[in-house]
Amino acid sequence: MGMRTHASADRHLAEINMVPLIDVMLVLLVIFIVTAPLLTHAVKIDLPRASADATPPQSPVQLAIRDNGDLCWNGEPVDPERLEQRMRDAAQQTPPPELRIHADRLTHYERVAQAMAMASRLGLTRIGFVTAPNP
Repeated sequence: MGMRTHASADRHLAEINMVPLIDVMLVLLVIFIVTAPLLTHAVKIDLPRASADATPPQSPVQLAIRDNGDLCWNGEPVDPERLEQRMRDAAQQTPPPELRIHADRLTHYERVAQAMAMASRLGLTRIGFVTAPNP
């Protein structure tokens, strides 16, 4: 028996079938052509207008509470009745200023909480605490 060798049978053809790839590409192209106009659709919204009027910055109000119970309004000693009137007057300003509380280290929390409650009740809602860094 003799062996038949064919040169064409021994070589493998390495051709890629391009038809399925072209079909997939055309389907994707059609999908993008159909969906592209939908992506650029804009919704009209009537947004409110804002004015850019610059309001002058308002200086904050400083309230110092000493450990013995003394109160100071912007560096001036004040009694609790006068403090309530000053807070009421400050709350009437437009916009109300920020109240910055300076409390001594040994001040009872109850005094600070009473001052904060009074300020909140009278309309001073922006309250900050001023602390000193440790040496």
